[in-house]
Amino acid sequence: MAQKVKTAITPTREEDYPEWYQQIVKAADMADRSPVRGCMVIKPWGYAIWENIQRELDEMFKASGVKNAYFPLFIPLSFLEKEAEHVEGFAKECAVVTHHRLEKGEKGGLVPGGALTEPLVVRPTSETIIGDSFSKWVSSYRDLPLLINQWANVVRWEMRTRIFLRTSEFLWQEGHTAHATAAEAQERTSMMLAVYARMAEQYLAIPVLQGRKSPAERFPGAVDTQCIEAMMQDRKALQAGTSHFLGQNFAKGSNIRFQSAEEKEEFAWTTSWGVSTRLIGGLIMTHSDDDGLILPPRVAPAHVVLLPIVHKEEERAKVMAYTDALAEELGRVVYSGRPLRVEVDKREIGGARGWDWIKKGVPLRIEIGPRDIANDAVFFGRRDKAHKEKTAMPRAQFVQQAGTLLDEIQGNLLQRAAAFRTAHSQPIDDRNAFYAYFTPKNQEKPEIHGGFAMAHWCGNDACEAKIKEDLTVTIRCIPFDNPKEAGRCICCGAPSQERVVFAKAY
Repeated sequence: MAQKVKTAITPTREEDYPEWYQQIVKAADMADRSPVRGCMVIKPWGYAIWENIQRELDEMFKASGVKNAYFPLFIPLSFLEKEAEHVEGFAKECAVVTHHRLEKGEKGGLVPGGALTEPLVVRPTSETIIGDSFSKWVSSYRDLPLLINQWANVVRWEMRTRIFLRTSEFLWQEGHTAHATAAEAQERTSMMLAVYARMAEQYLAIPVLQGRKSPAERFPGAVDTQCIEAMMQDRKALQAGTSHFLGQNFAKGSNIRFQSAEEKEEFAWTTSWGVSTRLIGGLIMTHSDDDGLILPPRVAPAHVVLLPIVHKEEERAKVMAYTDALAEELGRVVYSGRPLRVEVDKREIGGARGWDWIKKGVPLRIEIGPRDIANDAVFFGRRDKAHKEKTAMPRAQFVQQAGTLLDEIQGNLLQRAAAFRTAHSQPIDDRNAFYAYFTPKNQEKPEIHGGFAMAHWCGNDACEAKIKEDLTVTIRCIPFDNPKEAGRCICCGAPSQERVVFAKAY
């Protein structure tokens, strides 16, 4: 029997994927559970990743004409009731405020007091309250398009939670726009999805499928929902971003009207779009291995960590001076439009120090000892390679090539993830084969199975619901680049003109 390889993270992905995920978060020091059920405390390392995602996205939004604003956390219940389908879609997830103060109870302790005349919903999403503001800001076609984004938190009272992937409170951005024509709103919907795809692939190194949701999977109240879908290492899909064409539904509910150039009163056409801290969960599950987190350089809190090695006290001053000088030199390097982010770890904790940074996913680790200083060289490891695989390089050459090395790591992670998705995606035409594909062969590990199945669907909601009931498999998207082809629905056998992507999902 082969000896089991020792890993920094236990259990491994193969042994227990959900627990492996939780251990990655813990080992990388990214987040903690909160005293409030289903909520999380995002620690500095995890929050720095979110800040980097936020900064890049914010620049993309602003480049497309979007401006940031902020809207209230509390939404009057009556606002949600204006759009029946919308409130029905979120009703079971809403946290509701019914009182405005605390009072001493008859038996001691504190109890709610001061009942509100109208309950307030803690925002699950902000279409309705932003629509109220839009109705005041828009009166003429000259006020359009109105392009607004807010960075905020939202609350959706989840029953089963997992840090970053599904929590009762999470951070996100939500964009909301109003337009004079349907065509302009639809163009904006597609434009923002393209921004999300760019973020996923160019920054997070996560390959995504772009497409639209089936009617049953659309955002409540939307006319059309477009999405990007990614494959995780357990072969489940993760919805990594959505952009919604809302038609005039929300404009009618919020009374967003304008006078057209022809002096006719019309309702605006609106969109909404958003991504959240769920992207961090996707990043973890796409790239990490059994030794810890692996970070794409473009969103990593630190690109390089320097690890000075002192064997003798008389060597300390020389090693530290060399380390500090190298850190300063690397800090002047520009990578992806910004200064290289450098950490220096001077702790004296032996081999655990290097493993800490492996588990945190830093792209490049540099060890600096007396021999390296004598050779004016660096000895470094890359996080996209085995931890024992290290390279010596002259110091000046490393500084010159640091950006190139980081680009290689970034590209390698994307290529690796794309190859994994390709290996676990396939067209399926036979119903029995389709059911077998999503039925675990090893019942002890039901989370490791299947992948993306490209199968024909007749467009009937009943067939979609039947597959979801039988297999907990849903239509993740109808890809934009779908070729038209004749086929038979994987569920009922009725004629179909295109394939859709089926998968289990988070």
